[in-house]
Amino acid sequence: MTSLSLPARRTATAAIAALVAGFTLCASSTASSAEQRTGHRRPGPARIVGSGDFVLPYVSDSDVRSFSFDVVAAPYSIPRPGIPTGLPVDARGTIRISHYSAEQNVTYTSEGQVECLVTGPNTATVTALITKVSHEETGSLGKRVGLSVYDGGKGGKTDRVGFSWNGVNLLPNSKDAEVGTCMAPAPYAPVVKGGYTVTHAELAPFPRP
Repeated sequence: MTSLSLPARRTATAAIAALVAGFTLCASSTASSAEQRTGHRRPGPARIVGSGDFVLPYVSDSDVRSFSFDVVAAPYSIPRPGIPTGLPVDARGTIRISHYSAEQNVTYTSEGQVECLVTGPNTATVTALITKVSHEETGSLGKRVGLSVYDGGKGGKTDRVGFSWNGVNLLPNSKDAEVGTCMAPAPYAPVVKGGYTVTHAELAPFPRP
């Protein structure tokens, strides 16, 4: 077999390199297009984002109640007594709560620092410590609250929320019970305006020592 001259070998090498680069680019574009078609993305942290007004199914009034979430999982980021590594449910972010009382013509607001997040497909439970309140007489400053979200899909028309106060978390003597981390009732209240997006992610394994 006749060997290639040096210029010919250089030309062939360049052609092969161009073909490889083109194939890689094509494969990358194809994978990207497939991701767009199927909706699959590389795994990321669990999240809840969005804002929505909701109604209580057992109350008929003109009040306006709303929750806003900007929450992201941050596994093993909050050291605790006896658990210096933190927990797989650790999270960060903010919740904002608003309740306009039509009877009193007053809007009560509060803000909480998120500490815990657990998700499942289309669902999430989060707890936060209340750090700001518009009316101190509500007694919620410094308390832990639990909230849940159901993401019903685009448009938010079937989204729902749940929360740990308003008579759903009581002791046998009818006093409010303490809320544990990531504890909240099922999302029982229908969202009527706005909506939420829940990004599910499996809990991360404990770090190796």
